[in-house]
Amino acid sequence: MYLLQHVELQVPSPKQDEVLLKMEATSINPFDLRIQKGIVWPFLPRKFPHIPGIVAAGEVFEVGSGVKNFKAGDKVVAVLFNICGGGLAEFAVAKENLTVSRPPEVTAFQGAALPIAGLAAHECLLRTPGFSYEKTGQQLNLLITAASGGVGQYAVQLAKLGNAHVTATCGARNLDLVKSLGADEVIDYKTPDGAALKSPSGRKYDAVIHCATGFPWSTFKPNLSTNGKVFDITPTPSVFMTYALQKLTFSKKQLVPLLMTPKKQKLDFLLNFVKEGKIKAVIDSIHPLSKAEEAWPKSIDGHATGKIIVEP
Repeated sequence: MYLLQHVELQVPSPKQDEVLLKMEATSINPFDLRIQKGIVWPFLPRKFPHIPGIVAAGEVFEVGSGVKNFKAGDKVVAVLFNICGGGLAEFAVAKENLTVSRPPEVTAFQGAALPIAGLAAHECLLRTPGFSYEKTGQQLNLLITAASGGVGQYAVQLAKLGNAHVTATCGARNLDLVKSLGADEVIDYKTPDGAALKSPSGRKYDAVIHCATGFPWSTFKPNLSTNGKVFDITPTPSVFMTYALQKLTFSKKQLVPLLMTPKKQKLDFLLNFVKEGKIKAVIDSIHPLSKAEEAWPKSIDGHATGKIIVEP
């Protein structure tokens, strides 16, 4: 496993289509941990030292010659999806097409918490047949596992903005929190019903946003409606194999690996929800950049409540 170390590097220069950001906050995401553990080696990291952090909230410090929509001093949120990361730093570069303006109503911490976790939750809902933020159509029954985590917290809130009845699982200490986010039913995952993912009201799930680990397909299948889908946000090779087999056999119930490509328009859409107070970031803890290595084990543990933030 690669270790986190503090090093001094030159401030990066923005390319033609990039903005240089003076960082105000970033968050730690599962993809960062996958890179650190070597799961995506030899594809990533491409070079060392690799700077983790694939999201940024900050102030535009300099713009590339081709940048049209931003200027120095603008407050923004960005996905640093140039594969090189860079968020755990004082300065980072971001592509203009993955950078959005941050309204004054949205703090840097809220902005840094949103991009990957919020976009993953949003993408699952967009792929759920019949889901609508307009609350039109028949009510859907959704299950969200690990609902107090980074993605789960947004999934609950976003689902309740639409036409969904939400059943959620989490640890006992977070039952009240998840209920306060809007979940209709909350189950302690350590109880028999929680381990079996059974709805207390006996509902069959039209979709599951699976943010936890350790549940086999055999646990999900009896709890799904006829065309129920399970969206796995951190798919393993076995998930891809199960999905491929189900496609070949024309199975109506499916385990779907979530592969997400961040889009500027979708991030702007979610940021507007934050601005309007319709969703909020649950923040587990805030750490200074000088002690970023202390935030890392908390994220690896997998039991953080909400997002872990690092600020310069």
